[in-house]
Amino acid sequence: MSDTKQLTLPITGMTCANCVATVERNLKKMDGVQSAVVNLSSERATVDFDTSKLELTDVIARVNRAGYGVATGEADLILKRLSDDNDARRLEKALAKLEGVLEAQVTFTTEKARVKYVPTIITQAELRRAVSSAGFEAVELGGEAEDAEAKAREDEINEQYRLLVIGLIFTVPLFLFAMGRDFGLLPAAFYEMATMEGMTLAPAPWTNWLMLALALPVQFYVGWQYYVGAFKALRNKSANMDVLIVMGTSAAFFYSLPITFGLLAGHVYYETAAVIITLIRLGKFLEARAKGRTSEAIKKLMGLRAKTARIIRDGVETEIPADDVRVGDIVLVKPGETIPVDGVVIDGRSAIDESMLTGESLPVEKKPGDVVIGATLNKLGMLKFEATKVGKETALAQIVKLVEDAQGSKAPIQKLADQVSAVFVPIVIVIAALTFAGWYFFGPTLPINSDIDNFTRALIYMVAVLVIACPCAMGLATPTAIMVGTGKGAEVGILFRNSEALERAGKVNIVVLDKTGTITKGQPAVTDIVISDQSSVSSTDHRSLTADDLLRLAASVEKGSEHPLGESIWAEATTRGLVLVEPTGFKAEAGHGVQAEVEGRSVMVGNVRMFQARGIQ
Repeated sequence: MSDTKQLTLPITGMTCANCVATVERNLKKMDGVQSAVVNLSSERATVDFDTSKLELTDVIARVNRAGYGVATGEADLILKRLSDDNDARRLEKALAKLEGVLEAQVTFTTEKARVKYVPTIITQAELRRAVSSAGFEAVELGGEAEDAEAKAREDEINEQYRLLVIGLIFTVPLFLFAMGRDFGLLPAAFYEMATMEGMTLAPAPWTNWLMLALALPVQFYVGWQYYVGAFKALRNKSANMDVLIVMGTSAAFFYSLPITFGLLAGHVYYETAAVIITLIRLGKFLEARAKGRTSEAIKKLMGLRAKTARIIRDGVETEIPADDVRVGDIVLVKPGETIPVDGVVIDGRSAIDESMLTGESLPVEKKPGDVVIGATLNKLGMLKFEATKVGKETALAQIVKLVEDAQGSKAPIQKLADQVSAVFVPIVIVIAALTFAGWYFFGPTLPINSDIDNFTRALIYMVAVLVIACPCAMGLATPTAIMVGTGKGAEVGILFRNSEALERAGKVNIVVLDKTGTITKGQPAVTDIVISDQSSVSSTDHRSLTADDLLRLAASVEKGSEHPLGESIWAEATTRGLVLVEPTGFKAEAGHGVQAEVEGRSVMVGNVRMFQARGIQ
């Protein structure tokens, strides 16, 4: 009986839509793979496969064979309670069996474990829990490490920036020198006198060698990634933008070599090749930085989580990383702290700010038996609850997964763009070849004393077609727009189940919301101040009491209150510039309100139940 499993893998080395098509095509060729969707902007592949026919290592091997890679992380763990080498071997086998673990090495003498894993499948917290389940204790070496996928993206941005700087260092002087030489703007030492229908200036032959020296590191160091990418694409019987870049710049560079060595007469085009590579490297740097920014929404959602949790185990209260909380643990949360995981209250009463999840402006009262959700804020009292969902099972983790899945899905318009991009490069190569042939064989013949010949002119036009027609923008625009759209939506509390829903949302004319709390600011505020005309208010007070007086009295009582309604009253008084006084005899009634003496007046601020208990309407 087959068992279908879905995995998400972080793919490295992709540069355009043709790379996406190559990875998808190679994965779908595997016996057992039911579907494979690759997203360029998020650099992830979602694969559904039959576990009776394939394993994770088989899928990764296929990606590597296609010329790309899968980003991995390494966890170094300090181990405790290892008795002998048998324990080390037993733990090593237990770790190696975990889904997402590629390699596991446990050393008894150093009491350390090094684990190589896929970060989108398993986390370091889950590795530590697996160690604990095996009967040992794991302490992460050097504290909490950076997420491997985020670090890989940051490294990519830094690498692109480094290559861009190196390219500019050589390309800018090369370009200025070439322009100055061609237009006769350099000192006389850079030229030699030539007789051709009179005395004219001609560049000295050694200047070609200087230009070659400046262009060489740009062509084969800054642009080496394009050669590697082109080789991988051609090896997989496809063509991507790297093929276009390599063909265009190599044509200009290698055409200039025989001229430099004196084998041919003509003009060198080293600066053309160098400028093209450096400009494309600038685009790659901006593209890598844009990819990094598209994941900001996910980072902000993950930042809502509590970093630590206070739990009771074996009657002892300890503080541990929130990722290490297990189902069934008793968790303590003090006022003002973030709830680390989902659970059920077993002791205490409080009000929880759940606006990050529900949009409700008012905190929700919690008592024993009520459910609390991780990443929400405890506003008032101490709570003790039992953890029911941890790790990937919490509500916040499910929201994050929903956003990631939406960002990685393909909209109908993107499928069309991928189909066009898949045949775009071969078509461009054919058009470039026709351009060269057309200008060389059928173009108007240039005069004998022209600076360039027919071959050079045709070559220049061919290079222009190859370089300008790069399909990277076509392949990147749609997935990047999806990532930005779903990410921005998540920031304001709007979640998209997939990218097709995002695409169809552009045609929406009417939106119906099921409750007012969905469209509130998530924070209460004073909207109206109404002075009662009830008999319980004396005629003297009624005549002298203004809206500001009533607000000042109420805000003085609520001064320092942690209740969100009290905070809103105090904030409104502060905004109006009212001078508050210190209350005396302050007293709080749980679930009702507060009361105190202010300037000789007995002031009560609370809900309907508080006034009904005192016979006040």
